Amino acid sequence: MKVRIIALLAVIALIAAACGGDDSGDTDTTAAPGGTDTTAPSGGDVIDIDFWVAFSDEARLGFAEDRAADFNAKHPEYNIKVTSFASYNDAFDAAVLAVDSGDPPGMIHFFEAATRQALDAVDNAGNPIFKSVTEAIAGRTEILGEPVVLDSVVSAARDYYTVDGSFYSMPWNTSTTVMFNNMDILNAAGITEPPATWGEVETACEAIAALADGPDGCITWPNHSWFVEQSLGQQGELLGNADNGRSDRATEVFLESDGMLNYLNWWKGLSDDGYYTYTGLQRDWDGTSNAYLAGEVAMLVYSSSDTTFFDESATFTNQASFMPRNEAVPYVGNLIGGATIWMLDGMDTATEDGALAFMNFFSNPDNAADWHQLTGYVPITEDAVSLLEDEGWYAESPNSKVASDQLAAAQNTPASLGALLGNFVGIRDIITIAIEDILVNDLDVATRMAQANAEANQSLTEYELLFG
Repeated sequence: MKVRIIALLAVIALIAAACGGDDSGDTDTTAAPGGTDTTAPSGGDVIDIDFWVAFSDEARLGFAEDRAADFNAKHPEYNIKVTSFASYNDAFDAAVLAVDSGDPPGMIHFFEAATRQALDAVDNAGNPIFKSVTEAIAGRTEILGEPVVLDSVVSAARDYYTVDGSFYSMPWNTSTTVMFNNMDILNAAGITEPPATWGEVETACEAIAALADGPDGCITWPNHSWFVEQSLGQQGELLGNADNGRSDRATEVFLESDGMLNYLNWWKGLSDDGYYTYTGLQRDWDGTSNAYLAGEVAMLVYSSSDTTFFDESATFTNQASFMPRNEAVPYVGNLIGGATIWMLDGMDTATEDGALAFMNFFSNPDNAADWHQLTGYVPITEDAVSLLEDEGWYAESPNSKVASDQLAAAQNTPASLGALLGNFVGIRDIITIAIEDILVNDLDVATRMAQANAEANQSLTEYELLFG
């Protein structure tokens, strides 16, 4: 994994070096009313800005392409070009080829676990690859006539992506973990409300198992470290030291904490009792969602990003609810998942302002509301939430409000914000592999997590020796 990170950072460094040498012509900066600075190209050439998106499906990619076209029509001096990739890793692989061809992007779509790595990325001269969005906006309230939306970003996303007081990237697809419930099965078992706690899940599963014509399973979710991280946040437990890597760089992870062992022992207990259905594959989003939609389980813990999909696809009464929590400890809060848009440093002023204007246009209230309705991702700004409320969207689609309500219920603590870790992706893999061992090979939770803890801390130590 260390080799993979080194390669990744080298690729990003090359991209920044290539982008920094781009000459997009002279600019003309004038003061606008209200202290707003606007920058427009002085020549007649159109400025191309590449936007690399880690979506390939028609709906989400189509949204990005349509909004880029809208922006280009509104700002004909710019041409935002969207390039699609099936995954974040695919985008990075393609970056190598793009650098070789001399045509790197100006904006890149990164997932939240890569935040620490993105912050650590430097070019050959030791300068940061990415430019802080806060620094680039520099207090302006509009850019090229597009209102700046940073002050309206919902607190969970704002706090996660704010590091050392600066908003380093622009949140886009933001989600949290919720539970989808087949209320037809639950009602048949005498359960009238979605289970809210671990104990209530167990009680519901006992009742479902007693049904003469009930499903073989009761509940499922993908084997992915993100769900572990969510439970740690709920229980107020840290994944890493230094306040989850937020007061200083994290140099240690805690995979043997009480919260970790509590959650994994509960998970294993559900599996041992035949209530939890494991598909046999790590990170199996498709398999678990298919099991839920087929009625093979009554409950699915999943990303809120697919709320619209489940509402449209379910042939039964589908009800969303908060992720079940450990009732033995006070609830602290769930955290976000998803990704943001990072802007490369070194662009000339006109190109940089075009990218900034597009990012703010992309998340204006209308666009943020449309994105939420299309997918189920959390509306990224409070203004978008207000717009949806005024339009009656949540009355029509109450499941769509659950994720926002859950994030709003969280306390603002390092535990509920989530961790900033070096080699976070590799550490997630270590956790996921350990969980599979526990579920499939019936290993003792504490023993297996002690091994995983040693592996994860070795990985983090190696990263910090290189980049800390």
